Order: sequence, then structure tokens, then C-alpha cells
Amino acid sequence: MRWTRSLLATLRDDPQEAEIASHKLMVRAGLLRKLTGGLYTFMPLGLRALHKVTQIVREEMDRAGAQEILMPALQPAELWERSGRLATMGPGMFRLKDRAERLMALGPTHEEVVTELMSGEINSYRQLPCIVYQVQTKFRDEIRPRFGLMRAKEFIMKDAYSFDTSLEAADSSYQAMYDAYVRIFKRCGLKAQPVEADTGTIGGNHSHEFMVLAPSGEDGILYCPACSYAANQERAERQTDGSPYTASAGSPTEIATPGAHTVEEAAAAVGVKPEQIAKSLVYLADGKPILAVVQGTREINECKLRRFLGCTMLTLADDEATVKAVGAPFGSIGPVGVSIPVYADIGLKGAKDVVTGANKDGFHLAHVSMEDDVKVTAWADLATVVAGDHCPHCGKPLTLERGIEVGHVFKLGTKYTKSFEANYLTDKGQNELMVMGCYGIGVTRTLQAVVEQSHDDDGIIWPISVAPYAVTILLLDPKDEKVSAIAEQLERDLEARGLDVFMDDREERPGVKFKDADLIGCPIRVVVGAKGLAKGGVEVKLRTSKNVEIVPVESAADAIADQAAALKEAL
Repeated sequence: MRWTRSLLATLRDDPQEAEIASHKLMVRAGLLRKLTGGLYTFMPLGLRALHKVTQIVREEMDRAGAQEILMPALQPAELWERSGRLATMGPGMFRLKDRAERLMALGPTHEEVVTELMSGEINSYRQLPCIVYQVQTKFRDEIRPRFGLMRAKEFIMKDAYSFDTSLEAADSSYQAMYDAYVRIFKRCGLKAQPVEADTGTIGGNHSHEFMVLAPSGEDGILYCPACSYAANQERAERQTDGSPYTASAGSPTEIATPGAHTVEEAAAAVGVKPEQIAKSLVYLADGKPILAVVQGTREINECKLRRFLGCTMLTLADDEATVKAVGAPFGSIGPVGVSIPVYADIGLKGAKDVVTGANKDGFHLAHVSMEDDVKVTAWADLATVVAGDHCPHCGKPLTLERGIEVGHVFKLGTKYTKSFEANYLTDKGQNELMVMGCYGIGVTRTLQAVVEQSHDDDGIIWPISVAPYAVTILLLDPKDEKVSAIAEQLERDLEARGLDVFMDDREERPGVKFKDADLIGCPIRVVVGAKGLAKGGVEVKLRTSKNVEIVPVESAADAIADQAAALKEAL
């Protein structure tokens, strides 16, 4: 491909709306163009890279035994009503009505559709296991689309679904997909860390996210340098010896704390450290009020709380619901004497001298014993884990990093097959529910994650496996017939060796071409110019290196092909 024939325009300045490096570079390099918030057009170079990521995904899915299908993006809402997710997906789902006033949805995912499909296609254990996948556009009405393809309203996902005869068999399918994901991200040139994760609205009881470590990542990842433990911050657990405030200090004492509504204000008013405050919040779990309590310097992890309670919907109570539940507004509530269930974080277990709200506006209780003065319904790990907390496996301090989620694998069990009566006949003629797993990769997000993880101040540094072109030839003297002929012959020789080549044949200054080549970031740069030919050949440089090699014209194609092969081997 020649630049003069391509739809490509690079930008010198960063786009105003771009916040992270990968978004800036993909727009500047001419890979993407914004239509509106959360919606992007892939330009030719961007689409070439996207197709290469997609091809890797397809090859590894096929290798793992999955079969490709394609399901409709437009789905009848009654399917989501049957699974119970029409309500839980909330406003994040695009909804519309057809001309018959039938409620429809643009699919954010396809568990319902695929389970409905398989319930009609599979009827015998002889047809199992079965794994199907698709590469398709998904839609989610993000509140705040940002970071380019990272959080878009329309994006491309690979979603796969496994159906098995038992939980043990489903474990094998899960492992096959897990292993396929490891291969996919490695082939894309990504360093992706699998971590334990929350299952969210998808459901199920076990999942792993594949996270690309990057400072711009929206997710926190806790990992232990001393062992193999790693988890998303939504899921991460910790070891604790309970509260350090275990000395008996007498009975609860009411203290006036007018105007003290935050932990810091209450601690100052009572004369204790914020760590000695027990912070309480009222939640509605499937509409029923409960009280959650953690140490004052910690945050309640709502994902953990929802998972522990086993509820479908968990929302923080507003002022009216809080007063109705405990008799006081936010800032003065506490666990002593309340009639609703109390769930306390394990970090408060054994505490005999903490300060809580008095369930009376403008008052707190000092010297509260969490085990003697509070009727705790259950103790659980409810706090968000932070750096320095102790690893749940080995007890060593945990480290926190940021990450970008590029893939997620779930063990769903029978959550969906039960709703859709997706049964099969066993070898004994009995009806049993199929056991499911689901496995997603954000294909467009993966592409941008490559750029986020692999760039420098000059531009993108593409791994050769997903680069729009493996080789870029800079023709410095396009009006010189001899130089042009050498560049064109080299282009043909490289393409004959299976390499895709992009030639910058513009009548531009060499400095402009060099800057654009670094910005676009193809793995191998070849400079063909009269001065270089006079020195003995063409200049060959890897994007990852500062070294420039002069290679004789007659051996250039073989030398470049060898370099490309070495780059592929290194992935």
C-alpha cells in the first residue's frame, strides 16, 4: 500500500478530548476518528490492526475446540425478563420498541440468546461438551464514555459460551478457555495478568479477569510479590487479626457531636483516631434494609457485600430510607440497638473500644464493644483491600497496581440454563440442566491496550503480530526513477515473502516521514534514498531500537524477512 493512495492523515497535536496516551496516539496516527462520545470510526490502518487481533482470537478459539456462530445484536426484551436481568442491567442497556410496540434491546452480551438457542439444539449428553463463540458488536449506554475504545458505547467483543454435563466437565471447558486467553494475549504482545474477579451482573460463582497492567487502568489489582495471589480490587481478600482496639473501656457512653457527620469530624469531636471509628451505612438488599459496618478509615466493598448477601440488587439507602431503618440520618447511625440485620467487617472482630453513631442526630457512642454491645448477624470480609494489607494466602503485604480489563472468564453453573429450561438427556434417560460458562474478550479494547502498554514519546510501538503493516518503506526521493525502482522492487520482494508493506511515497521532507513512521509505529522501518544507496544500501531499523543498519539492496529482502521472523518468534 502506498501512502499517496491511502486514506490516512496524521495529526501533530493531541486531540482535546483524549485523556490517555493510547487514545491520543490512535487518533494522531490516523487509526480512529470520533463520531460522537463513545462512538468511533476505524480508519484503514486501524481496521487492519483490528482484523489482526480478531484473527488471533479466532485461531485460538478454534484451536480450543469452539465453533463460531453469529447471533443477532437486536434482542427481544422478554428473554432478559426470563433471566431476571432486564431490571438489573438498568439504564446501561439500550432499549427500544419496534413498530409493534414490542420492547427490544441492543445486546450488551448474549447469555440469554445463546441459552435459548442451545435449549433447542442440544437434547442429549452425546452432544456435550459444546462451546460456541462469536465476534460481534455490543452496545452499552455508558454514563461517561471515556478513554477512546476503553469505555465506548459501541464496541466489538468476542463472547464464547460452554455447555457441559456437570460442574466437573465445566471446569475442563473453563480451563480450555483460560488457557486460550493466555495464548491470545501473548500473541498480541500483551503482558496480561489473570486475577480473581467479581462476577457482577453476569452471575455465577467464580471468574477471572485478564488485566493489562497500565497506570491509566480503571481497575485496581492487588497482588502478592511473595506468592501467586492476584485479584481485582472488587474481589480481593485480606488476612486480619481483627481490631487493635481490644482493651475493655466500660459501657457505651453517649457523647454530643453536633455538626460531626464524617469520620474525621466524629474522631475529632470524640478525641480518637479515625481508625477507632466504626463507620455504618444502610443498604437496601433486594429492597430490604441492612446495616454494614467497617473501620472508619476503610471503604465498604459493595461487590463483596452483595456477593456475601447473595442478593440481586444492592443499593445505598437514601436519607429517607436510612432514617426509616435506624431512626437517624447519615453521619449519626450506628449498629447498637438497631432492629435490622448487621453485617460487620472482620477487621472489627474483637473490638471493645470503638466509636459509633448513636442513631440520634448529633450524637455518637464511645466505648462500644462490637461483640458485646452489637447484635452482629454475621462477620465477613466487607472492606476494600488496599496496598499493604496482608495476603490471604501467605500473609505478606499486598501491592496495588492499576490495570485494564481485556478479558473475563466465568463459571456460570445453571443460572441461565435453569431460567431457559436448557436440559439434556443423560445416558440413563434422565433430564438434567446443562452447566454453563461464558468467556469474553473486548477485541477493540485489546487493540487499544496494546498501544497503551507499548508506546514511547514518539508514537506507537506495534508488536509485529497486530501491526497494521510489518514493514514501512520510506521513499526519500520519489522523483528519482532509480531510487523509486529499487523501493518498488523491495516492496514486491517483501510481499512475496509474506510481509505486508506500507510505502511512504509522499513528496515530503525526510524529517516529516521519519516522525510519521515513529508515530504510526510499524515494527520495521526501511529507508530508501539516494544518499543511503550511495553508502552501500538501504537503512533498516527496528521500531524498538535506535540502531540503524545499512543492508545491501540485493540481500535486503532476506535480511528484513529474517528480522520479521525473529520478532514473531519473540512473542
